[in-house]
Amino acid sequence: MSRQTTLADSLRRDLTASLVIFLVALPLCLGIALASNAPLISGLISGIIGGIVVGTLSHSQTSVSGPAAGLTAVVSTQIALLGSFESFLMAVALAGLIQVIAGLLRAGFVSMFIPSGVVKGMLTGIGLLLILKQFPYLVGYDIPLGKNISFTELMNQNIFHDLVSLAVVPWHAGAMTIGIFSIILLLIWDRIQLLKGFPIPGPLIVVAVAVAINQLIFVRLGPAWHIRGAGMVQVPVFSSLEALDQIMLFPDFSTLADSKVYVAAITIAIVASLETLLNLEAVDRLDPRQRHSPRSRELFAQGCGNITAGLLGGLPVTSVIVRSSLNINSGGQTKFSAIMNGFLLLGCFPLIPQFLNLIPLACLAGILLVTGCKLASPNLIRQMYQAGRYQFIPYSFTAVTIVVADILTGILTGLATSVSFILYSNMRSPLHRILEKHVGGEIMRIELASQVSFFNRAAIERALLEIPQGGYVVIDARKTDYIDPDVLTMLSEFQNITAPARGIHLSLRGFRKSYDLIDEIQTIDYTAGELQGQLTPDDVIILLREGNKRFRSGILTRGESIQDIQDSLNISNAFVTILSCSDCYMNVESIFDLRPGNACSVQVSGNVIDPEVVTNLEYGCIIANTSLLLVMGHTHCRAIRSSLDQRSIGS
Repeated sequence: MSRQTTLADSLRRDLTASLVIFLVALPLCLGIALASNAPLISGLISGIIGGIVVGTLSHSQTSVSGPAAGLTAVVSTQIALLGSFESFLMAVALAGLIQVIAGLLRAGFVSMFIPSGVVKGMLTGIGLLLILKQFPYLVGYDIPLGKNISFTELMNQNIFHDLVSLAVVPWHAGAMTIGIFSIILLLIWDRIQLLKGFPIPGPLIVVAVAVAINQLIFVRLGPAWHIRGAGMVQVPVFSSLEALDQIMLFPDFSTLADSKVYVAAITIAIVASLETLLNLEAVDRLDPRQRHSPRSRELFAQGCGNITAGLLGGLPVTSVIVRSSLNINSGGQTKFSAIMNGFLLLGCFPLIPQFLNLIPLACLAGILLVTGCKLASPNLIRQMYQAGRYQFIPYSFTAVTIVVADILTGILTGLATSVSFILYSNMRSPLHRILEKHVGGEIMRIELASQVSFFNRAAIERALLEIPQGGYVVIDARKTDYIDPDVLTMLSEFQNITAPARGIHLSLRGFRKSYDLIDEIQTIDYTAGELQGQLTPDDVIILLREGNKRFRSGILTRGESIQDIQDSLNISNAFVTILSCSDCYMNVESIFDLRPGNACSVQVSGNVIDPEVVTNLEYGCIIANTSLLLVMGHTHCRAIRSSLDQRSIGS
């Protein structure tokens, strides 16, 4: 009965979440199609496919797929380069095939090698492009579409040239009013807690209010205010499946002979796969249950979705962080919420096209412009600047290159910049992973190298993912001079989120205060070496000298190791007997950088021995079979000084 109740509660939560996603996805699907210079109906088709096809095949329980704002620049560019939307659809289908092959080849691990500075630079560049491309729609100025132009002409003339043209052409008062009103309403909506908790999301309210203003108020103010024609959403209205077949566009298979189609397919596959994998990683971090989504399986699902989208006239689909995070925040429990979102979009397809055609493009432009501002927020720019040049330079190079060239060139530029820093700083030393076995279980000990770059992130993350639930892991950074911010972020998230959720006992050692990671030892039940072999007295003296040298230089290797309690009590591995003064408050293991159990230690005031002390020394030398007896004195010994001054202690 409890299982049925749990399933019913999960289904109820998924249904609620799917409705919220639908209300947000509907205007965004149309707005992204508008920003991509594609037919608006293609955005809805992608939303349907992302929900039903990708949602069904994906093994992610929280990710929601559909048309993404991050692909708008790629889509608009490729449509212009290929000359027709039908040719572009062929490229989308081929891109999906590439993704399917990549998924079958288990290429999902690639996302671990992309620096966060490049990823954030990509998002910032996309945000800037959204702002630049939507501003003309915001003021009612229509940029001519369908020009067969090059990359440079598209990005410079079509955007920047037309932005300059806005200064000499008349603006539409109604479009500008609705656009500015939409931006203000969305900004207010995000800042007032009462509105944020409102069951109907802000973008849908913006659309509804914009339609009401235009149809009830502006219509009475005349053409200067009333938005119509090219300033409105234009979704074809159909009354039957035959009519639907007439308005849908399908791929042009004759373009398979055009090499540009394959270049476009590779570009779409790379950018869509990158965005999907990075979004999936972010969504897994947001999941309260810390479930891990298989990356390669997601590539396969996204590929099947893009093949379907290309064949049916839709935009490329990816995992979308906005809808996925909304799914989690709305209580979504399983992927059923994403699938239901697709069916809700499918239901609105034939039922409300007349209403969709009442939506002014200016309000959709306002929604996308706010989205662009969030992607390219000043706080993010400030955060990247404060992170240092190793983060900020690749970030800024990526963002600027995306704006002046294209996304793929921007990503490659950012990667090249990051790699140059890696080569310059010589941060390619491997990490050391040691699996220690003892009576209490197994401990994974990860010794970080002196320079830890984001290239080491995959190995560290793979090692951490291999830790079983309830296992133990020790990360040792005592020899580390530099740790890349990506690795620090990953370790911090593992320490604070993943490890507690999976019951993993994580110990951190040797991390600097500037890393914001606090050294923490959660277990003393591990060993760090094998039993000592037979050593000569000269060998022992050499070991003691080297250990003392490390102690004096502050570089301890074994003196700080915590060993299994039973091993520390077992002196069978001791190789030296040390007589020291009880007035010396530093233990001999630290002074000579020894592990517990390596020395049979006897302490007495002033190193003055009597028969009882001799018995203890004989036990160490004969019974424990140590190779050397060492008498260790120290400066400022109060016992010796008292004797020399003929003072008796306590008198």
